Amino acid sequence: MKICHQSPTDPAFVQDPYPFYARMRAAGPLVYWEEYGKVAAFSHDAVQTLLKDRRFGREMPPELATEGPDHLAPWLAVEAHSLLDAEPPRHTRLRALVMRAFTSRAISDLAPGIEALCNDLIDACPEDDFDLLEAYCTQVPVITICRLLGVPEAMAPDLLRWSHAMVAMYQAGRTRTTEDAAAQAATEFTGFLRGYVSERRNDPRDDLITRLIAAEEEGTKLSTDELIGTCILLLNAGHEATVHAIANGVKTLLETGTDPAVLAPDAIDRTVEEIMRYDPPLHMFSRYAYEEVTVFGNRFQRGDEVALLLGAANRDPANWERAESFDPTRAIRTNTGFGGGLHFCVGAPLARLEMRIALPILFARCPNLRLTEPPTYSDSYHFHGLTRLMVQR
Repeated sequence: MKICHQSPTDPAFVQDPYPFYARMRAAGPLVYWEEYGKVAAFSHDAVQTLLKDRRFGREMPPELATEGPDHLAPWLAVEAHSLLDAEPPRHTRLRALVMRAFTSRAISDLAPGIEALCNDLIDACPEDDFDLLEAYCTQVPVITICRLLGVPEAMAPDLLRWSHAMVAMYQAGRTRTTEDAAAQAATEFTGFLRGYVSERRNDPRDDLITRLIAAEEEGTKLSTDELIGTCILLLNAGHEATVHAIANGVKTLLETGTDPAVLAPDAIDRTVEEIMRYDPPLHMFSRYAYEEVTVFGNRFQRGDEVALLLGAANRDPANWERAESFDPTRAIRTNTGFGGGLHFCVGAPLARLEMRIALPILFARCPNLRLTEPPTYSDSYHFHGLTRLMVQR
């Protein structure tokens, strides 16, 4: 197996990881990434295979788990009840309960409100240069999540602050400062939600928190800690990913000079999928081996971790013609932008809905939209999102 060397915080890599991905795909389906100290899958076939192989999973084998440092206890407590890191039977139970509340109808009912929100946000945008990431791409998902959960929209700045601090724990090069900020955010976020859940138990409303409280599967319900962990996951995963999916999509459409006709009702679904394929917001998803197993010629021992490079898999020329080109007219074909297998993103329908609404409205309302400075990506790998998106209407 080839050993590769690539710092995930190297500025050139952060701005454009795709040339490295291409070299690694050519080296074989699995490569040992020295800086991460783990085997990594870069090809579409390898990533899809490992996403679906039940001999691998997200939850660390219990005999390898440690309690973690005391200063991270609040953050670890949230993670312990996260659907994202659970495996069957716990995952089966949690996901079934969440899906009873997070229904397709609940999502589709948000559409009129999202449309109105997009138009209101554009009305508020200045005529001079402004940061579209802050003014639009961030606001659409976070306010939508507030409305979905039933949380006051005035809480949006706090939710953003907590989300950014907690998600930073997954980024390369985290420090003690990162960890302290995540623990503080987890403490504040959990405290707020615990009080809010208590209110909703006594005063049910037509919102997701109330539906999560009421959700029941085979006589079981979500505990308060599970409910809080689910709400935090929906905000952190759903908001962070959708913000950058929208922003990366706007950047790509503007830089490639793509005809806005690709945002028409009969074309928008293909465009959304191509955005998620071409420049997804999440580039790495890790899994643990649950038994001794040989995959693609490599023998994994129980507890070995493998990194699945979603962004690399999405540009595999073995699966797509002109894989390095943005082509929103291509037929929809499964990509890994939302993961796959048991842990396929539970919020994917909502993210797609927001993109289907936010992008057409933006370009219809701002037909002369243009970049006023080259966009740059944040040093936040394995997330792949912009620092800002300076435009003029």
